Amino acid sequence: MDDPRIYLVLDNCFAIKRWIRPAHWLKVCRDAGFLYVQASTDNEIDPLFSPNDYMDDWFEELKEAEKSTGAKVINFYTGYQTYRTAGLAHYDKRVRQKLVEDWFKPLIKRIALSGAAGLGFSMFAFSEDVLRDQAAYKERMETVVRLLAELADFAFENGRIDISVEQMYAPHQPPWTIDGTYKLLEDVYAISKNPFYITLDVGHAVGQCRFLKPETEMGETVDGSAKSKKQAGEAPDKLTLYPYMFSEEKDCNPYNWLKELACFSPIIHLQQTDGIISSHKAFSPDNNKDGIIKPAKVLKAIKSSYEKDHKAGLPAKSGNIYLSFEIFASNVEKNNEIIKKLKQSLKYWREHIPEDGLPLSQLV
Repeated sequence: MDDPRIYLVLDNCFAIKRWIRPAHWLKVCRDAGFLYVQASTDNEIDPLFSPNDYMDDWFEELKEAEKSTGAKVINFYTGYQTYRTAGLAHYDKRVRQKLVEDWFKPLIKRIALSGAAGLGFSMFAFSEDVLRDQAAYKERMETVVRLLAELADFAFENGRIDISVEQMYAPHQPPWTIDGTYKLLEDVYAISKNPFYITLDVGHAVGQCRFLKPETEMGETVDGSAKSKKQAGEAPDKLTLYPYMFSEEKDCNPYNWLKELACFSPIIHLQQTDGIISSHKAFSPDNNKDGIIKPAKVLKAIKSSYEKDHKAGLPAKSGNIYLSFEIFASNVEKNNEIIKKLKQSLKYWREHIPEDGLPLSQLV
């Protein structure tokens, strides 16, 4: 697949605690001009605190709301509830298994019945004690890879749902480097052989510059104290001991990520950013003045990834790209202000993607 179809999608995270029923937030999305929506589990559909009968009713209401509005929930995504846990990298197997059996699998089954295409998530992080222990890190990462492969298999067998892990920007939340992301894709695919993807966020290249590899003439000891090149030979430096804790310059640019990995990212999160902070701003005229995310440049970078000759051992390139606005709302914003910035964001991108489902070749 070298010519994916492109869609503009709105994440309903803007609606959290304001419009909490499917019928309500889906109408707001449609009124703002969106035909496709990404549903955050934070907006009252997290499997860990939602009773089964409630979830049945929720998906039934969603089905009716889709019929009445003409809008469609095309993907589901985790929110802050799961983002703020060690999740699949938890030290206790019981916690990991509970997430697999009671969070992922029930939701995947329901997503398949809803006709949605995918589930994306950020649900694992490595604690400091694991990061500082090579053997522990290796073992824990292998555990995560096995669980991701298990979920890829389950998602494929239950509705051919695409699952994708979100790219982050610090060592404790892999994948956070381009090379590390390739390795994760390869490792999971080597076990599963079913689709497993990455979610790129155009604002998630803001932290890597803080963890660049140290200069070759200056190393660091494990405790962080500087040593000269001569002294470094007395004890292995951090770069040798902990290569997974360092980034490269290429990791600090969102367009490098897109050029390399967009073809393996059916969900790409959009936010306006100045390249310094990932604040999930809208694409409003004021934000766009200093913003580095430009629609034409994004589309060109995506095209480059599909033209790239990737090595064997990676999943098939995605046939659809869902460019999904992940725009947060402040607690003090008025409803009309929120809706205004959603409309502004859509208008800005519609200049380059006039309608949903067009092939990339028609847009670049």
